[in-house]
Amino acid sequence: MKNLKFTLRPGVLSVFLLAGLLPLYAQAPQEPRQIVRSAMEAELSADLNDHSRWKYRDAQKDGIDTVSIVVETDHGAVKRLISRWGRPLSDSEARVEDARVQTFIHDPSQLAKQKRDGMQDGKNAEELLRMLPDAFTWKIQSEDEKNITLHFEPNSKFSPPDMQGRVLGQMAGELVVDKGQNRIVTISGKLTEDVTIGWGLLGRLRQGGTFRVERREVAPGLWQIVETHVHIEGKVLFFKNIGQQQDEVQTDFVEVPHGTTLEQAAEMSKPVK
Repeated sequence: MKNLKFTLRPGVLSVFLLAGLLPLYAQAPQEPRQIVRSAMEAELSADLNDHSRWKYRDAQKDGIDTVSIVVETDHGAVKRLISRWGRPLSDSEARVEDARVQTFIHDPSQLAKQKRDGMQDGKNAEELLRMLPDAFTWKIQSEDEKNITLHFEPNSKFSPPDMQGRVLGQMAGELVVDKGQNRIVTISGKLTEDVTIGWGLLGRLRQGGTFRVERREVAPGLWQIVETHVHIEGKVLFFKNIGQQQDEVQTDFVEVPHGTTLEQAAEMSKPVK
């Protein structure tokens, strides 16, 4: 899934207007679980039909504060670092970064790896999204003209199929759904207890770890993740990508024309002087 990366990295759960579904506000009252299921189905449907590509500014804090420009194309995404620790790259650093970008766009193996990683992220996101209705017990917390907020707690009857499911199933938090478009606006959660792997011998994720994913409509009917925050403490020997600290904010979305080449994307990613 390209729009709802709801993996616990981010990426945590990217994360789509379903043809034929009426908006939530126009339907008869629904059970909380059905509201979640309808939103999940809408997201999956819209993801299949969303072929948009975007240029955006990506700011990350995961040990090193960086800002990059990302330009998506049908052939891959170009990501160019433009600042580190709050300062623009020097001329020499910019030349090194440009050489890295040029190497990337002309290296079939790197492009293939990016594609494989993206497909795996999409698969993980879809699996986690499909778990949402059944992994938790749901109740409506609040509602206004635009959104409905649901609270979730772990469902003791849920049997997670894998490690991601185990972590997800120990979360409690909130899900905000846009009633007009049936889209997931925000999902946030906190680990309600330690998650142990191999009776704690292989790893342990600490109770109290949190995540939050924010999504916004960046063009009519087109939604993107704009913020990802993951703060999970712990040590996992064989699943290092699960426990991590990350804050990522994406802004300045501009749609990229279809047919844009990687070479054109590399030029588009250069900062304006």
